[in-house]
Amino acid sequence: MNSTAIISEEKKKSPPIKVLSSQLREGEENKSNGKYECTIQRLGQEKNTSLKVSVVWMQGTVLDVRSDQNVVLLMDETGTFVVNGVNNIPKGKPCLLRGNYLMVMGLLQAVSPEPVLRAVKMADLSERAAIFRRMWKFEVEDLQQTFT
Repeated sequence: MNSTAIISEEKKKSPPIKVLSSQLREGEENKSNGKYECTIQRLGQEKNTSLKVSVVWMQGTVLDVRSDQNVVLLMDETGTFVVNGVNNIPKGKPCLLRGNYLMVMGLLQAVSPEPVLRAVKMADLSERAAIFRRMWKFEVEDLQQTFT
């Protein structure tokens, strides 16, 4: 494959979009070309416009860890969401503890009855959780307004 084809393929991949769990629950799911997507309503001034997401960045507090099932349940300010594949992700220091505040990037797998994603990256944000929690909705809104 030549370098132009590689660059073209990379441009087709969408970056992780910061979202709230409620946006996914209220979104419209779409399965096409073997890819699971959800069309969400943007936060902020342009909230009447939609945004397609398949790779998401979410943050939330750990409510339940089911290591034997490779699953963790988290909650953001708008509701709960499930993350699969957590045992396969390098996490640095252990972060899968009830009450920890985590960042999770992953591939969207479902939106109803609650969002489910397959983890690609996780990080523990507990050390500065108070700041990260307060800023999260603003970060989500700002990023969603940036994408066209």
